[in-house]
Amino acid sequence: MRLPCLFAATVLLTACTGALPEPESANDAERKILIYTDEINALVAPDAEIEVLASGFQWSEGPVWIAEQNALLFNDVSGNTMYRWSESAGLTVFMKPSGLQGEDSAQVFREPGTNGMVADAPGQILVADHGSRAVVRLDLASRQKTVLADRYDGKRLNSPNDLARRSDGTIFFTDPPYGLRDMNDSAAKEQNHNGVYRRDLDGSVVLLDDSLSFPNGIALSPDQRTLYVANSDPERPIWMRYELDETGTPIASSLLADASDLLAAGDKGLPDGMAIAQGGEIFATGPGGVLVLSPEGKRLGRIETGTLIANCAFGDDGNVLYMTAHQQLMRVALRVRGVEF
Repeated sequence: MRLPCLFAATVLLTACTGALPEPESANDAERKILIYTDEINALVAPDAEIEVLASGFQWSEGPVWIAEQNALLFNDVSGNTMYRWSESAGLTVFMKPSGLQGEDSAQVFREPGTNGMVADAPGQILVADHGSRAVVRLDLASRQKTVLADRYDGKRLNSPNDLARRSDGTIFFTDPPYGLRDMNDSAAKEQNHNGVYRRDLDGSVVLLDDSLSFPNGIALSPDQRTLYVANSDPERPIWMRYELDETGTPIASSLLADASDLLAAGDKGLPDGMAIAQGGEIFATGPGGVLVLSPEGKRLGRIETGTLIANCAFGDDGNVLYMTAHQQLMRVALRVRGVEF
């Protein structure tokens, strides 16, 4: 089977072969706010500055704001490094290696580092760890990991990619094969699907959906009764919406949005990580930058980064959006705040 590609447009070939995309950078003119409807003006100023805070990464990912440190953590998933950025100290290495420990002598991994992250209890974060093929809890003081989920139905997970935490500690996560060399064709791949899962408080792992080809970004609505999942497949570049019951089990699913037309128009990128505002608006990374969607999936605007983008997260006092965009870390001030659980 021919694998779907990780990126769109000019980087399709490199993604299909597992190689890294060629370096690219964005100038100031390429970074701007695109207005689809006037509703975007209540969320972000039309002339908002999109700042580049740091650069030089292979593939930046998984930003999470650490309120008690007034700092951002994010990953270079290909470089197997977790970074810390703050206004006062700038960029520093927080953890290296972040994922895989030791040499990959069997050549199992395509991306050996850590990926998506969310805040947990004070002093702790939850991490989708490619190199461990697990969802882990990371203690920020000791840098020690506790494995929370690494198997389903007795078989190893592929490479957990992104996660969302419900206020009671229930974890929702995606498990595509992006961390594995040769992805779906990897000899190390034990699951016969790429899944969306729930990790319950008793440690059990429940499969919620095995129909998405490349499930990636994942997020919860402010009332925690709707789960959003991005599918990073150029043949089906969509965001899905799942209505949840009290246990976190989907009782209905529907298409939230489709980016096929953006790919056809030549915009680079695919549906990936997301951040949710208090009003339910979805800041969804995808073709061209961060698409700003209504809770119903209507396009309101786009924060154009001028380069491929993987993920985003609210930080500072909740009204700044940090963006991991290929080789760069960016931010933009908003007129709304992110949701907190």
